[in-house]
Amino acid sequence: MGMPYTARRYTVDEVLAFPSDGNRYELAHGELLVTPAPRLEHQRAVGRVFRAVAAYLERCGAAAEAFTAPADISWARDVLVQPDVFVVPAAETAGGWQGVSTLLLAVEVLSPSTARSDRVVKRRLYQEFDVRTYWVVDLDARVVEVWQPGDERPQVVTDVLRWRVAPEAAELAIELQEVFG
Repeated sequence: MGMPYTARRYTVDEVLAFPSDGNRYELAHGELLVTPAPRLEHQRAVGRVFRAVAAYLERCGAAAEAFTAPADISWARDVLVQPDVFVVPAAETAGGWQGVSTLLLAVEVLSPSTARSDRVVKRRLYQEFDVRTYWVVDLDARVVEVWQPGDERPQVVTDVLRWRVAPEAAELAIELQEVFG
């Protein structure tokens, strides 16, 4: 009788020691997720979302800051993520990425090589670690899936994406045609 195959599990320290080779490395409870350089359309969408979110945060004077990958966000020894766009409380940014534990918003723009990990693996991680809002931007279907920690199904947005950095804050409204170009 043969032994069952068990996939190699990694730690954050091991992944951070990898040589720089142009790939993005992330961990989901030790499972290594490797992403090649993104397509041009992906980067355009990331830029559009980032600019809209960053401008919104400035307008409403929020004590939060928007970033883009690469970044090393880790909540456990075997968890390391690099959302395409994300928002963190400004108070958590003083100590570098190690000080970031709260994601108010995480955004992943799907690529052919990342659809499964973004929609399933990373979505579960973001829900598990209480990321307040998670957007999955699907360029091909021209929709955005919006997830909250307790959701079993996403809200599918086809026209205007809405978000608030805090309940009392003004609302951000992004026309999806602006994101998709």
